[in-house]
Amino acid sequence: MGKGTQAARLSKVFNIPHVATGDMLRGAIQSYTPLGQRAKQFIDKGQLVPDDLVLDLLGERLQQPDTERGFLLDGFPRTVPQAEVLGRMLIGYGKKLDRVLVLDAPEEELVRRISGRRTCESCQTTYHVDSKPPKVAGVCDRCGGVLIQRSDDSEQIIRNRLREFLAKTKPVLDYFMSEKWPVRKIDANGNMDQIFGRIYAAVLLS
Repeated sequence: MGKGTQAARLSKVFNIPHVATGDMLRGAIQSYTPLGQRAKQFIDKGQLVPDDLVLDLLGERLQQPDTERGFLLDGFPRTVPQAEVLGRMLIGYGKKLDRVLVLDAPEEELVRRISGRRTCESCQTTYHVDSKPPKVAGVCDRCGGVLIQRSDDSEQIIRNRLREFLAKTKPVLDYFMSEKWPVRKIDANGNMDQIFGRIYAAVLLS
């Protein structure tokens, strides 16, 4: 499973909210908010959502009471401008980041993992055709809903996203390093428990 699964697991262990910008955007799309409809145009094409849309959502989320003890950001920042604004935002809210965790895996492995993901149309529970299949193919174990492959999980769009990652997101790591942010790279090969063990160790020991 991917970073979202690992992030959700880590947030439970440390009892802090899992703040996933992707989930926030999908929620806005499903609710047919103006921001969600703007974001959908980009997501359906496999493009990164513009910074201003993501930042509006994130700013509201980080001011909610449950983030006072801490929080885990998932999928943000993805560009240098986002990282710069995040730094200013955290200072303004009196918060800081203790770790920046980077999961490192080969491109073909990422394509396999993401393209195999299936999501319940009704309750949004996620599965994987290889590592976490449902008991009945195409049917959600939890609510009996229909499992679908999201449009942004198709192989072509995944590869588009990876190209955008190389062009826009990779420079963020260089920015983190230059600004002395606490970056920890983690080998994301292996099964879910092995990867989580490395993540947990990086949080506790670094």
